Amino acid sequence: MRIFQAISAFFKVLLDREFAAKVQQLARDNDLTAVAKTDPAPKAIASPAKPKPPTRNDAITLLATLQREARFVDIVMEPLGDYSDAQVGAATRDVLRDCGKTLERLFDIRPVVEAEEGASHETPATLDGSRYRLAGNVTGEPPYRGQLVHHGWQAMRCELPKWSGNDDAAMIVAPVELELA
Repeated sequence: MRIFQAISAFFKVLLDREFAAKVQQLARDNDLTAVAKTDPAPKAIASPAKPKPPTRNDAITLLATLQREARFVDIVMEPLGDYSDAQVGAATRDVLRDCGKTLERLFDIRPVVEAEEGASHETPATLDGSRYRLAGNVTGEPPYRGQLVHHGWQAMRCELPKWSGNDDAAMIVAPVELELA
């Protein structure tokens, strides 16, 4: 179930430009809020020169990396109707393992909460909606106590490969492969 939620969120950001922009803006706002909380003295900030926007979206770079290192797009785009569940399972095992290795290398993904699913867990008194999604009978004020359904995931870093292609290839996820005789 969680893998489908993660893939769904990934593709929502990848395919919905407005949603991706909102996520990016939210991330920027959170970064600015964190800086403001750690530095109480206001300082004059010189506005840096705007860098030239990248010619390739980072989402395409991530998708291309997952394809190159794990054949992710191949397995997702493959019509599965002609294959048995056992064949699909066998084919996806390697893809999922390699996707996991790639995500670990690029993002160092860790649980948000170090607790077992099913365990009792209490939220902090200052509840952050981006770290906790509450379900069930939500009444009163935090902290809330309930059963941990999912421990969440957080990236400890983001190290996407730098793209060095030309504008004509900016949307290429995987190049054509041609074997010559």
